[in-house]
Amino acid sequence: MRWIALALPFALLACDEPTPAEKEAARQQAVAEVKANQKPPPEELVLDPIRYPEIEKYDLYGAGCSFVPDGGGLGAVAIGMADKGYMIRKGELMIFAADMGSDELPYLARRKYDGREYSFVLDLDETGGTQSGHETTDYRGTLTVRDGTDAVVYKAKGLTQCGA
Repeated sequence: MRWIALALPFALLACDEPTPAEKEAARQQAVAEVKANQKPPPEELVLDPIRYPEIEKYDLYGAGCSFVPDGGGLGAVAIGMADKGYMIRKGELMIFAADMGSDELPYLARRKYDGREYSFVLDLDETGGTQSGHETTDYRGTLTVRDGTDAVVYKAKGLTQCGA
């Protein structure tokens, strides 16, 4: 009779034990939850320079600001104008709409531009501008590009030249 009294609590515990199928279903659900909540690392965006042949090809003339990253040579990687912004990725021109609610920069450029896959922000130190030509002024600035999940995929400091 004593062994029945000792075995009874273990028998009750055994009834609460999930079956192997229930354990596997719980494991699969936990894995699915983890996968659903994972965020892939943002891609590293590589921008092509916008040189004179591209400016000519896409008719990118007019007043605005262009950004050249430090150590990036002479080619701008972003151009912001009154109503549109431009970047080139893998040889393809990306066109952005100017965010008219964002701050206005010199020569009618805007601080923020929105596109289908990306958005970009030009931040510049307007107090430290140096006149570099008859109608151009150079500023220190930062270009920040974000993807559709708002992750930063490109950020660089460099020269922002604004003019006509």
